Amino acid sequence: MKILSILLSLSLPVLLWACGSKAENKTTESTTTARSVEGVVPVKLTPVTSVVRAEPVIASGLVSSAEEARLSFKVGGIINRMFADEGQTVRKGQLLATLDLTEIDAQVSQAQLASEKAERDFGRVQRLYGDTAATLEQLQNATTSQNVSKQALTIAQFNRSYAQIRASVDGTVTRKVANAGEYVAAGASVYLISGNRRSDWVVRVGVSDKDWARLQPGNRATVRLDAYPDQPFSGTISELAQAADPVNKLYEVEIRITPGTAKLAPGLFANVSLLPARSRSYAVVPVEAIVEGNGKDGFVYIPAGDREKVRKVAVQIGYLDGDKVLLTNGLSGVKEVITAGSAFLTEESRVVIK
Repeated sequence: MKILSILLSLSLPVLLWACGSKAENKTTESTTTARSVEGVVPVKLTPVTSVVRAEPVIASGLVSSAEEARLSFKVGGIINRMFADEGQTVRKGQLLATLDLTEIDAQVSQAQLASEKAERDFGRVQRLYGDTAATLEQLQNATTSQNVSKQALTIAQFNRSYAQIRASVDGTVTRKVANAGEYVAAGASVYLISGNRRSDWVVRVGVSDKDWARLQPGNRATVRLDAYPDQPFSGTISELAQAADPVNKLYEVEIRITPGTAKLAPGLFANVSLLPARSRSYAVVPVEAIVEGNGKDGFVYIPAGDREKVRKVAVQIGYLDGDKVLLTNGLSGVKEVITAGSAFLTEESRVVIK
């Protein structure tokens, strides 16, 4: 029994040492294997395809009337009466506002008196010239003064006739800027009127120069209004601006819409999808191939060299089409892009193709 105890005490350390050595060897083998694949990312390649499409132009703007009028007085003065309020329907030629005519009538009277005096002076000089008591120069000066005074009277009478505002179109008063008793300068807007014919509703939007170059009058459009979220409206491009807005550098596009039975009003917000007639070619890749996307800019990884390394390529995004991305630039001559595994890559990564 004592001999058995001695043998057990001697064999236990040997057994523990053997187990420890085996575990250490196994750990070393695992570490070596891990180091052999460190930095290698399994990836999948997807072919780059191409498609020819007419990319829609997306923009937003406000509904307005094609017939809009900003009405003002020809001369400055004190407003005497206002005959229309905001929201009121008016007819073309209807009287909307008048100025106090005290000063304007005085100017007309002054011009009338000056014209009468010039007539008398001309008659007197003409008689003296006939009696050789006046020179030709004096007669010519009197004639000029007579003509000038007549023109001054015409101007004063014209200004008096435009000391009132009349509606220039059939429509609705959308804004009344001033009130009776206020002073307004010549040409300052007093009323804003929008035409109310159902065929005259338009949406004006701003587009970039690249989009402007692809559009033409007559191109179709789809208009969606926040006021009618479930009712799309059809439209066509009626006008294209020939110069950019100096403030936002965008080109204005006017879309004439067909409202149907819907009730429209100026200022309704609209989202517009314009379909240009001109098509273009796009490179098509899966959406998971795009990394570091920012608006229209993005990057993709493509295999490089011996296909164990990768290269990062900048691309220009046209638009999304489901799970595909249509690219306008950046993949010329590239046949494959990396999809699965692209999120874990850097330009120093080594890859293995699955």
